[in-house]
Amino acid sequence: MLKIDLKDRRILYQLDINSRQSYSQIAKKVGLSKTVLVYRINRLKEKGVIRKFYTVIDAYRLGYLATRFHYLYQYTTPEIKKEIIDYFTNYRYSMLVASVQGYFDLSVILWVKDISDFYRFWEETQNRYGYYLQDQVFTFYLNEVHYRPSYLLLNDYKKPERTKLEFYGGGKKVKIDDSDIKIMSEIAQNARRPLTDIADKLHSSATMINYRIKKLIKLGVIQGFRTEIDISKLGYHAFKVYIFLKEFKHRSEIINYIKFNPNLICIDTTTGESHLELEFHLENISQLYQVMQDLIKKFPNVIRNYKSVSLIKRHKYRYMPEF
Repeated sequence: MLKIDLKDRRILYQLDINSRQSYSQIAKKVGLSKTVLVYRINRLKEKGVIRKFYTVIDAYRLGYLATRFHYLYQYTTPEIKKEIIDYFTNYRYSMLVASVQGYFDLSVILWVKDISDFYRFWEETQNRYGYYLQDQVFTFYLNEVHYRPSYLLLNDYKKPERTKLEFYGGGKKVKIDDSDIKIMSEIAQNARRPLTDIADKLHSSATMINYRIKKLIKLGVIQGFRTEIDISKLGYHAFKVYIFLKEFKHRSEIINYIKFNPNLICIDTTTGESHLELEFHLENISQLYQVMQDLIKKFPNVIRNYKSVSLIKRHKYRYMPEF
């Protein structure tokens, strides 16, 4: 675990709110000179705290559906596991591939155009690796709401702000052209890429690139510019909780309560697997137990059961299909 001070935490907080902010804008907000800010950001990169800056793109608005698979291994070796992970990671329409610990071993999210597209992928996976998959559950994402990592600011952040960062899923398809696709491909894995660099590569102008990015934000295709932080270096771990309710009608009550937890990072709405999915950044499993006991106490006779997993490693994390 690395020790970072409050200034670094404020920098990470601002970068996660909008990683395309200029250094001058961030420096003013955190109370540093631009020179010192750049030095601190570079140091956070060197230490591995900052992994990358990425763009959140709502592929629903590009005409895709998000499908998630949870797999439990059987009869595998380390070599077979690597082969399976590489297969999913190299699939051009996969968004997330992550190894986890808990009631399943691997989580995969991929973009599909329709049910036939989904079936073709499922069939190929069964033919290749069905023997090694003891259990598999799939579901469709309806939407996902992300929250600001207010835990980064610790006690200095006296009143946690739970305004969402971005919301994707369920929106109507919008009309964009090949130039928009190319621009998003350039910033999908590098949200801070300069406009001039993109313009040079796409034989356009920085003014036109900037106009198109703003248009994509207005259309809801681009939902945000974020920072992938290695939270393990800050002493945190990612936990996902799948909650099963006695009565579904209580779901909104729990959300209205838990959204003020500063360690809450994400609320997912999916079909079929559970009634409510919550993601937290916590120091250990004991804290997760405390969070759930608080929920059970706050909402007696509401929560029927819950399951959890902890993130081991993200092998791929990309919000846009690789066209």
